Amino acid sequence: MSQSDGGEHGRPAGGPAAAWWVMLERAVETIGTSLAERTTCEELAVFLCRHLCDAATVELIGEAVDTGPPDVVVRVTADPGGLLERFRPETALHVEARDEGQPILRSGKPPYGLSVPLISHQRLYGTALALRTGLPFTRDDTAAVHFAARLAAVHVRHARAYGQVRDTATHLQRALLDEPGQPHPNLDLATRYLPWGGGALVGGDWFETVRLHYGRTLLVVGDVMGHGLDAAVDMNAYRSMLRYIASTDLPPHRVLRQLDAMVTAESGRRPATCLLARIDPARGVVALASAGHLPPVVFSADGTGELVPVPVGPPLGTGLAGYDMSVRRLAPDETLLMFTDGLVERRGEDIDDSLTRLTALHPSPGGTVQGLLGEVLEHLDAEHAEDDVAALAVRARYHPGPHLAGPPW
Repeated sequence: MSQSDGGEHGRPAGGPAAAWWVMLERAVETIGTSLAERTTCEELAVFLCRHLCDAATVELIGEAVDTGPPDVVVRVTADPGGLLERFRPETALHVEARDEGQPILRSGKPPYGLSVPLISHQRLYGTALALRTGLPFTRDDTAAVHFAARLAAVHVRHARAYGQVRDTATHLQRALLDEPGQPHPNLDLATRYLPWGGGALVGGDWFETVRLHYGRTLLVVGDVMGHGLDAAVDMNAYRSMLRYIASTDLPPHRVLRQLDAMVTAESGRRPATCLLARIDPARGVVALASAGHLPPVVFSADGTGELVPVPVGPPLGTGLAGYDMSVRRLAPDETLLMFTDGLVERRGEDIDDSLTRLTALHPSPGGTVQGLLGEVLEHLDAEHAEDDVAALAVRARYHPGPHLAGPPW
């Protein structure tokens, strides 16, 4: 590597070899700190302006298409002095060398320009243009800009590869977290699922509704341990097994017993908590059973919240069984809210305090079920929860009559 005259503004380019290597170390430390393409481009532009030039533009291109050249999908500029506005690359730049067939361009008149490709694994991701006044770019300067551009291209390649994997996982997980079944028309239902961190990936939280005989509906909220694709796969297995068991019209605590036995028989399934609520609008009652899950809340017509006591058995998948059922009256103007722990749990806070905060919300009286659920999520800042959030709110439409022929449990 040849040495040359020092650059302006205290830049180490062209200086002693030690300073040159220090500058490249800074490139490694400061370019590609995240998997965001735009951030990588910004970091490249800042590095170039700080060490090698007075203005820089970094452009990324998308995938090539049959109808023409790929579009510029990201453009980042760093130009505090307006140098780029006075530069015409189409007339000023000429080919000095090539990198895997892509040109490295340089201008010999001030303002001096240097354009290098962003290449990684023989694929072109874009270009970086550096401009400066004073002295022309030396061979060492060109090598440094070229190195920084190559480094940025590697990180852009990683970001796009990660994006493809993330998209694949998202599509698969969305297919796993399909829409729940439809309850009987005698229920008003609202549901929401919010992935942790505001992302697109679903985890192990879920909800479900299963139509039963005599106008009754089984409502389910569950939480498989963990996050990501593995948790989503196990979540889908739980949902499938529960739908099958619920179709036999067993009472909620016996559904949990059967589900626990089936899950335990399959090795490798993650444990899960689960809350079942079977609503019978004709009788005005709800039967509840819990496998290690938080209790539901009932909001009255005036917005008063009340925790519903439910016998709590062990989480599913432990093989310990021991589930019981409780029954509660549910008035026509009351709304039952079921949820996973991400809605209320906060780091460093006792769970009893978290549940008290929920029951003290007092949503607006007279609103819809959808509106009540929206208020709860907003007041508890569920968009920024520390875990996935699945929530289900339901209100019965009572039509007493022929459905009273159903079984008493």
